[in-house]
Amino acid sequence: MAPPARSLPLLLLLLLLPLCLLPRRSVGAAGGVPCGPCRPDRCEPAPCPAAELTVRDVCGCCERCLGAEGERCGGRAGRRARCGPRLVCVGLSRPGPGAAVPPPAELEGTGRCVCEEEGAVCGSDGRSYGSVCALHLHSALAREAGRDRIHKVHDGECKFAPVIVMPPKKIHNVTGAQVYLSCEVKAVPTPLITWRKITESPKGVKLLEELPGDRVNMAVQVRGGPSKHESTGWVLINPLTKEDEGVYQCHATNMEGETQSEGAIKVMDQSKYKRTNFIDTDDDI
Repeated sequence: MAPPARSLPLLLLLLLLPLCLLPRRSVGAAGGVPCGPCRPDRCEPAPCPAAELTVRDVCGCCERCLGAEGERCGGRAGRRARCGPRLVCVGLSRPGPGAAVPPPAELEGTGRCVCEEEGAVCGSDGRSYGSVCALHLHSALAREAGRDRIHKVHDGECKFAPVIVMPPKKIHNVTGAQVYLSCEVKAVPTPLITWRKITESPKGVKLLEELPGDRVNMAVQVRGGPSKHESTGWVLINPLTKEDEGVYQCHATNMEGETQSEGAIKVMDQSKYKRTNFIDTDDDI
């Protein structure tokens, strides 16, 4: 005998009630990841570079680190970190068909965290940073250490007066030889490097002779490097004469300031040098 029509809703409710009483598991926000009860004692430690890079996982339980500038991000099912503040995940270009080694499977579809604002900046601490994101990260670390916040002073690298990285040396050589003095300088903007020979007048007054002047055996050269923001200057002498003996000054200047350093050349007459060596050889015999 069929049940009355009015009792059907009650019957369905009784059938569905056991399903409603079953234990439920929450689902994370990232693609249906099941989330069980939160057990902080089972969470792996997440030593993030700064507090601003620390977030909770998709289940809101364990701490995870956001990707810093230059780190991997993305990938299948989001297994790699998300990028931190002011950063975007930029996909890596796929290797061409002729690539010798294909990327590992775990790196497929990943990218790198890149700052939204490109270009170097100068910080209030006097340091240059590759991007404003790098500056913000160092500022966060400074605040966590109890130091002052670092803010951007201007776009572009910090300007500073010339600093001599490698001064000219003292050289001993004979007449007729080829010698050179070099000087490495670091500065922003690029410094102007000049060479001078220091002499004294008969009255003992210090004189600076700009080089090369009219010296036919001398050349002065400057080039960039060997490192970023560095310049190197040379004074080349060939052939070396007795008149080239003395003190030489490397002078560097830009709009922020100037500096100088000195080297020296000691010249021995070649004929006397040979005669001295000959006598020394006889004495040894």
